[in-house]
Amino acid sequence: MSIWWSLHLRREAASVPLARRLLLGTMETAGVDPDISYDLSVALSEACANAVEHGGDTAHGARSEAYRVTAYLDGETCRIEVADSGPGFARTQSVRPAPSEAENGRGLCLIQELADHVHIGNKPGVGGAVVSFDKILKWRKDAPLMAV
Repeated sequence: MSIWWSLHLRREAASVPLARRLLLGTMETAGVDPDISYDLSVALSEACANAVEHGGDTAHGARSEAYRVTAYLDGETCRIEVADSGPGFARTQSVRPAPSEAENGRGLCLIQELADHVHIGNKPGVGGAVVSFDKILKWRKDAPLMAV
């Protein structure tokens, strides 16, 4: 079984729950275990929130009003990619846990905790950040689209 979809979303807070609901609906329909679906939906929400907040000002001074979310359910793995057109990540930037009293800065750490593999980098050429992550899927016993 293989399912994929891609969304081109406005950089607005309302786009985050839209992407999350689409992912949850896809996984529920396919028969993915609810705990796995929940973990991936939280990670997706964090990646989308980062794109909405940080993905707008480009290196050329222009402002991007959109970002892209792509999800692949392929065999036993789900891979999700969130890409924006903002300034991207600094080469020396590393993912560090935020102080417990901080209101921001926990998203990338949370994604790393919830997913099996995470890649955080920049889009080649035109700039922008790309956060991709994947997780091995578990299936409900009655899963209609379970990989065989």
